Amino acid sequence: MIELTRLNDSKFMLNPDLIEIVEETPDTVVTLTTGKKIIVKENRQEVRNLVILFKQDIYKKILKDD
Repeated sequence: MIELTRLNDSKFMLNPDLIEIVEETPDTVVTLTTGKKIIVKENRQEVRNLVILFKQDIYKKILKDD
């Protein structure tokens, strides 16, 4: 899970596998595979970096167990 921030400063955890699109319009809008849209404070690049770090962590754990 990655931690993101809504515009009202509330933090929430999101499963990055549910992310379909991340757009800056100028607010960052995360569209999920369900069609739900969430506006977050993080910019598009920050969301991308959080997803990459999450995936790297998962793959490190998988490779370590082999």
